[in-house]
Amino acid sequence: MAKQKLSIKAKAAKARRDLKAAKSPARRAKKAENQRKRRAAVKAGKNVKGKDFDHKDRKFKSVKANRGNDGKGTRREGKKNYKTCSCKK
Repeated sequence: MAKQKLSIKAKAAKARRDLKAAKSPARRAKKAENQRKRRAAVKAGKNVKGKDFDHKDRKFKSVKANRGNDGKGTRREGKKNYKTCSCKK
């Protein structure tokens, strides 16, 4: 994928937006859950190399299959479709 050609001002604004999105409570919860699931899967002897945890289908999928709402696009995909475990382990 080609790198975006942005001005210095636009690049700084995008960096701020991306950081804000990455630190949002929902994104942090998904990231933490992904780490828990991944560690548990490796401990159980499963091969999760090259796979991501799909928070909607609740299973590990290839990175390619875990993009674009299973071929339906992301426009109709809402935040309500994602389930994250609020439990701490």
